[in-house]
Amino acid sequence: MQKLGKQTVKFDTPPTILQTASIVGPKESDGPLASYFDQCLEDEFWGEKTWEKAESKIIKETVNMVVAKSGIPSEKIDYCFAGDLLNQCISSSFGLRELNLPFFGIFGACSTFVEALCMASVFLEGGAGNYAICAASSHFCSAEKQFRFPLELGNQRPPSSQWTVTGSGAAIVAKDGMGPYITHITPR
Repeated sequence: MQKLGKQTVKFDTPPTILQTASIVGPKESDGPLASYFDQCLEDEFWGEKTWEKAESKIIKETVNMVVAKSGIPSEKIDYCFAGDLLNQCISSSFGLRELNLPFFGIFGACSTFVEALCMASVFLEGGAGNYAICAASSHFCSAEKQFRFPLELGNQRPPSSQWTVTGSGAAIVAKDGMGPYITHITPR
């Protein structure tokens, strides 16, 4: 690993993204990228009683899916770098607690997944392990409750307002592999 300039790191043996998985909500399922997602949900609750529990289930099932797709036994995975938009990374920490892996909770809002990839890459390149899970999740309804206007208030939203994704993405990063590679990172 070498530092280039003030903030870029170049990896001598670039880690690879071994496998990915994603689960999204109904609004995302209606968009032009629907065919690229592994699973599209029909409702925001996905059988749970609260939006927060649904988000925990979404990230849990996304991580289980990426592990299954990779063929790497979960016992061989060294770390989990994951986060969400809720206080204390509550959805990811509760959703992923059964993994029994060293867990690094990341709260970077929109940058959470990329931060997870950066941290996993540094750990693996540095010789601290062979495999890491990187994951992030968000849920429109729980994010609205925490950051904007609780949906329970029944506020009208203009068509131009922002919408937080309901969904989760996960990847397994490996110390070695055939690519795609993470050759550099530039934290800001």
